[in-house]
Amino acid sequence: MGPELFLDLLSQPCRAIYIFARANRLPCEVRHLATGISFVIHWQMCFLLLTCLFLSLEPSNSEGAGKVSLLKKVPALKDGDFTLAECTAILLYLSRKYNTPDHWYPSDIQKRAQVDEYLSWHHANIRANAPKTMWIKVLIPLFTGQPLPSEKLQEVMEGLSTSLKQFEERFLQDKDFIIGSEISLADLVAIVELMQPVGVGCDIFEDRPRLMEWRRRVEEAVGKELFFQAHEMILNIKELSNIQIDPQLKEHLAPMLMKMLK
Repeated sequence: MGPELFLDLLSQPCRAIYIFARANRLPCEVRHLATGISFVIHWQMCFLLLTCLFLSLEPSNSEGAGKVSLLKKVPALKDGDFTLAECTAILLYLSRKYNTPDHWYPSDIQKRAQVDEYLSWHHANIRANAPKTMWIKVLIPLFTGQPLPSEKLQEVMEGLSTSLKQFEERFLQDKDFIIGSEISLADLVAIVELMQPVGVGCDIFEDRPRLMEWRRRVEEAVGKELFFQAHEMILNIKELSNIQIDPQLKEHLAPMLMKMLK
């Protein structure tokens, strides 16, 4: 029996692990956790989802995942008596355990260092900016009952634009993928993050032909059907706007949400 993967596909890191496991046909048992769109039905779950998105964590309401991860968040892995949390650690563990094709995490020391370099840069740049579009476009209006001033979104998009410029010029350059002619874990971690704004109507690939071509190559490398299956939930995230939120919940959360953006 292979490892169990506790995932929620609303989470970017979870999508990276899911795509990696499926693209490589790894014998993992995926346990999908309901912390996505249906999560907003119950106010306690909803609060966890908001915390997840604001703090760039993926907490889970699953008792099973809580036992697996001491951090009580997804993604989480259980392989026999061994447990593991954090996206990068899980990806590296799976690549080593199953000896996946070398291009994912190259044996060449310099290419491997390039993957490590991107993964280190990613958290303070792409990951620090891209998820904020969802807060501003969907979640905060949902709970406050009013749209945020346009300058808030503009501020976030300017920060993301700076990160995208650095991504293209420093990491992608004129290559097919981040470290050369084949896809790596760096590309996978990057693309799932950049699909977050797309889901809320911020097409960051528009007017960026180099970035668009890179996205197309990543889709083809992992398989388009798998790619869009993994992103189905985030691409339908606007459905949250149609959900009726309990007035008491709005009253409880709205001040906190507005304060977090000041």
